[in-house]
Amino acid sequence: MWFKLSLAKSRRSFKSNAKSTRRRFIRESSKNLLMANRNQIPTSNSALIAMIADEDTVVGFLLAGVGNVDLRRKTNYLIVDSKTTVKQVEDAFKEFTTREDIAVILISQYVANMIRFLVDSYNKPVPAILEIPSKDHPYDPAHDSILSRVKYLFSAESVASGRR
Repeated sequence: MWFKLSLAKSRRSFKSNAKSTRRRFIRESSKNLLMANRNQIPTSNSALIAMIADEDTVVGFLLAGVGNVDLRRKTNYLIVDSKTTVKQVEDAFKEFTTREDIAVILISQYVANMIRFLVDSYNKPVPAILEIPSKDHPYDPAHDSILSRVKYLFSAESVASGRR
């Protein structure tokens, strides 16, 4: 008898705890959905990272939270595969370099080689362009435009100061 009474009491308390947990979860989920549907107000200290790379690289960064879709359905990434044309890559690069909300552009080095003339001619500090390796194409420092600029600056400084 005592055991049956204790079991019935524990069942009631379990059901009430489950109900309150379920209610709390629904309340928190609805708050999160409301916050997700709000329009974000851009501030002067918020900026995005853009990506132009192969699917695996872009998906990895998207899982890390880099992805963004604005109100006009513009994304901050371009997935480059065998069907992507050089014109599409050029257009994405030009768009990302002119957008005010992008601070850094990560571009796979093999994709940067496709539009090397644009990457080498770009000389603004923001957005900064960083060439990264991809899974299928290893990093080659000889093709990195930023590294070559840094080497040039250091060699010019060493010549100007008389050191070598």
